[in-house]
Amino acid sequence: MPTNWILGDLFTRDYGHAGSIATLWAQRWHFPCKRGVYPFHDGVFEDFEPIFTHLIAKDINDPYSDAYTSAFLPAADALVAKAEGAENSDKALAIQFYKRANAIYRLARFPYISGDLKKQVFETQKRAYLRGASLWDVPVTETVVQHTHAGTGDGDAIPLYLRIPPTASKSSPCPVVLLITGLDGHRPDNTERTEEHLKRGWATVICDIPGTTVDCPAAKTDPLSPDRLFTSILEWIASQPQFDSKKVLAWGLSAGGYYAIRLAHTHASSLVGSVGHGAGTHHYIGREWLEQVGKHEYPFGLERAYCEKYGYESFEEMKEKCQKTFSLVSGEGEGVAVVGKGLPSCRLLLINGVLDGCMPIEDSTLLMEYGTPKEGRFVQGRAHMGYPEANSYVYPWMESILVTAS
Repeated sequence: MPTNWILGDLFTRDYGHAGSIATLWAQRWHFPCKRGVYPFHDGVFEDFEPIFTHLIAKDINDPYSDAYTSAFLPAADALVAKAEGAENSDKALAIQFYKRANAIYRLARFPYISGDLKKQVFETQKRAYLRGASLWDVPVTETVVQHTHAGTGDGDAIPLYLRIPPTASKSSPCPVVLLITGLDGHRPDNTERTEEHLKRGWATVICDIPGTTVDCPAAKTDPLSPDRLFTSILEWIASQPQFDSKKVLAWGLSAGGYYAIRLAHTHASSLVGSVGHGAGTHHYIGREWLEQVGKHEYPFGLERAYCEKYGYESFEEMKEKCQKTFSLVSGEGEGVAVVGKGLPSCRLLLINGVLDGCMPIEDSTLLMEYGTPKEGRFVQGRAHMGYPEANSYVYPWMESILVTAS
């Protein structure tokens, strides 16, 4: 267990925004909202400013409360109505209205889809997103794949979002990026990435991770359920004539990075590469890290979201059990510690900000001690995910693999 975290003094420092929407908005969210970047991508500042003014004026600070979620809905619903009205007269305007609504619905169901209202909002967000995406020149579509390898506790269907280059065909199959989403970002939240993939002639297949949405059928308390999930998904990809099954690459985002790393070991023969981006592997679910994580840069405390994602009754129970159950390095169950046991992996890129306070950079560097040699790019001075520079390293790495794979 580390005694000197790379974060240094930041490991125990309280970033100061926990429990206060006013502080969060002023110190951490006003700037990205102005820029239209995570978590405000697809959105515009003018839509969000009055919502946060209302939250601050009413002293609404609990993101899990219906009062928080409800504050976003009138603006989002109004944009959907405008989009519907513009579909036949101005398709470009309708697309923009749908994107703006999608961004607002995302923040309404932040940070975790917990409770009836947030679940309703997620369903509304998906409908609005897919309706808007149907207007694009190259649409995003949904397909539901049978979970042919489902086990005890798993559901029987896997909803996926697809965006496929129009040139892809049986005679000219395209590479595929399996995009694995995170704790608070889900299938309707990846427009920009799918655009970048299209530019390169790649298809995108997007899936949610266990424990985060009602859509993912993998049992959240079973550390081996993702193995079954990805077997079903990868077999389906291999069965599609428009996809090149020899050019499939996984990219896991944040909490999804854990699964991209696991997948790189458990399904190495099905992938040409995998990206663990902002990934946790071991320390992130250990007691020492968890006792401080609520103070760090994540906009809202991770405690409740983590407990619900992994299926624990309390945060204390999670601190006691989670690392033993899910660590890729020291997990105690048979078949859990795929890294610690030295299983070979496909090519694996680990990328993150050195000052990540959500998933410690130690969870990436630790992997260098095991199994197949890994590749890494760690961005100095940056927090979780290593933005804004990170993607400028990911895409060239992916290109170098997918262009030459055969």
